Amino acid sequence: MISVRVQPEDFDVGAELAALEGQGGGAVASFTGIVRADDGVEAMTLEHYPGMTEKALTALANEAKVRWPLCGVTLLHRVGALRAGDRIVFVGTASDHRAAALEACAFLIDRLKTDAPFWKKEHRSNGDSWVEARATDDAAARSWEKGKAL
Repeated sequence: MISVRVQPEDFDVGAELAALEGQGGGAVASFTGIVRADDGVEAMTLEHYPGMTEKALTALANEAKVRWPLCGVTLLHRVGALRAGDRIVFVGTASDHRAAALEACAFLIDRLKTDAPFWKKEHRSNGDSWVEARATDDAAARSWEKGKAL
């Protein structure tokens, strides 16, 4: 099962994990991203291109299922206005074995940072700014081209 959602609403991490646990595997791995309040960030606005974003996330989930024996993948990303401390993204994988679940989860979060069409604007007391791509994110995504494993 692949579940891809892009939504403004918050999500229940426990419910997402329970859905993955229900896929019948022996291992579930997950990552939950939170809007950080570093450098004075008070809030963030995430924009996306409806349709294109879901297609890109689905392609990533399908790639993970080809590379690892997964019985479930969940990619959930919020859009719209978010405050510091809000949940922003959930990546979850289910497999018969922990290594596959952990590696696929790491792959998905690394690739999500570079391959998914989201635009982020940070809001600070001294002004707003668009978030630029980071070289560290590009390097993490490229590392999977050589079959990186945990």
